[in-house]
Amino acid sequence: MAPRKQKLQVEKEMEKGTKVRVQFKRVKAKMGKMKENGECLREEQREIRAKFGEMERQCVRVKEETEMIVQQTARTQIKLALMFNILKAREGGNFIEAAEFTKLLREIVAKERANENSE
Repeated sequence: MAPRKQKLQVEKEMEKGTKVRVQFKRVKAKMGKMKENGECLREEQREIRAKFGEMERQCVRVKEETEMIVQQTARTQIKLALMFNILKAREGGNFIEAAEFTKLLREIVAKERANENSE
């Protein structure tokens, strides 16, 4: 081979090597960005899981509070019904029945107070 032809061939080989290195650097940079993006996604997933866990805890608490309110409402309705029956019995002159309803109402209120003090 002539020296000039050999020199051109060496230059072409060097260009190919340079192109490969440039491509390698680009690929490496892309992989670095992909790794960063993956880490960001994992961090966001952790945060979302934590928020979801907190939401579940709040949901349970709200359900418990709602159940407590429903029970209180039911007890209040019972007491109101007893009070109404006491008034009706007194209006009708049936004082024995009124006394029985009053006794029942006192027992219910006493039990509620005992439960409040034990908590």
